[in-house]
Amino acid sequence: MKRLSFLAILIALGFAVVVAQPRQTLIKVVVTPDHADWVYKCGEKPVFNVEVLTCSNAAVENAEIRYEISEDFLPPLEKEQKVLPDGKIALSGHTMKKPGFLRCRVWAKVNGKSYEECATAAFEPERIEPKTIMPKDFDEFWQSALKANEKVAMLPQLTLIPERCTSKVNVYSARFQTHKSGSFIYGTMCVPANLKEGERVPAILIVPGAGCRSRKGYFREAERGFVTLEVGIHGIPTVLKDESIYENLKQASLLDYPAARVDDKDKYFYKRVFVGCARAIDFLAGLDFVDAERIGVMGGSQGGALSITTAALNPRVKCAAVLYPAMCDLTGYLHNQGNSWPYLFKNKALATKERLETVKYYDVINFARHLNVPIFFTYGYNDLVVCPTSIQGCYNVVTSPKEAMVVPQSRHYTYPEQIEARSDWMMEQLKK
Repeated sequence: MKRLSFLAILIALGFAVVVAQPRQTLIKVVVTPDHADWVYKCGEKPVFNVEVLTCSNAAVENAEIRYEISEDFLPPLEKEQKVLPDGKIALSGHTMKKPGFLRCRVWAKVNGKSYEECATAAFEPERIEPKTIMPKDFDEFWQSALKANEKVAMLPQLTLIPERCTSKVNVYSARFQTHKSGSFIYGTMCVPANLKEGERVPAILIVPGAGCRSRKGYFREAERGFVTLEVGIHGIPTVLKDESIYENLKQASLLDYPAARVDDKDKYFYKRVFVGCARAIDFLAGLDFVDAERIGVMGGSQGGALSITTAALNPRVKCAAVLYPAMCDLTGYLHNQGNSWPYLFKNKALATKERLETVKYYDVINFARHLNVPIFFTYGYNDLVVCPTSIQGCYNVVTSPKEAMVVPQSRHYTYPEQIEARSDWMMEQLKK
């Protein structure tokens, strides 16, 4: 196992400028724990240093703030409003006696506008244990689903899209059938343009985050000699020019899709998705220009979850790389421990016997326990969409070779260095 500190990465990358973060504003709130790595022993009391500054780093005098201190995704332990004469304050007094995350979230109001930031202290994160239960028939359930899927003809199809091709990359619309007759997975495939007759190259499957949108394709990796297939999961082509079609679907038939038919483990929405992503690996392996022994999978958020399930379900996967994987420890909130997207039990009244039975088979933690290939994680402690408690719990249960690039201050976004590190790690694994 290899764990990389953000400070070491910054040094190695020469303090490169970051662009994949929230837009800059004239006023900024800075919240910083008093440990440089943001990590504490259980029982320690972190100090959260808060500053309200202008964009030129001058203190905002008499700044009005309100703040909350809480355990990850749980109700506040403390919340208060204050006026800061010199624009700064140190907040302390809370700790955790068990492994987990303690977050200080601050809102400042300046000239009628609100600005927000947070910092999250990690307490012995390597000891976080998920709460989900492994069903005794977990393997049997998914092997049965995969065998049933084998009876459905794949009907693979590739269609060249000339207007999207470049001198280095040929772009295709891809399609294959899965789960049942008439049910298709679509994707955007990028293929190195200079492939020689009979040449077989590594391939990377990119599985999607939540929502519904077009997929432009992954050109960087294709230009370096890798076939890439970026799929969608909603049965609609990923290369439509009219983006409003995807937006309309999100607001109509796909609204709240992560909870669709969750009362029945055999009909839950993600059953089709999990076996479909596993079949995408077989689709790639069946192409005469892909080396079936060198296929990896990567994705972020929902795509991070699908990367793990795909690697666990299809033995052809050589490696996986994930950004802040969702769908981990889905019942954690019921045990006073975080609440992972898609928040199926944020309303605890929804924790029916049927739903609790279903999620055991779809919790990504249980797939992570089955991994036997190398995997790369990158995530942050300030994530307010996928709680870090669930991500860290997922990382902790993996027993195969693993590597983590932790950027404590990042939220549900990634810095360019994280994207590059994930891609470079993947390509290096597939060269072996």
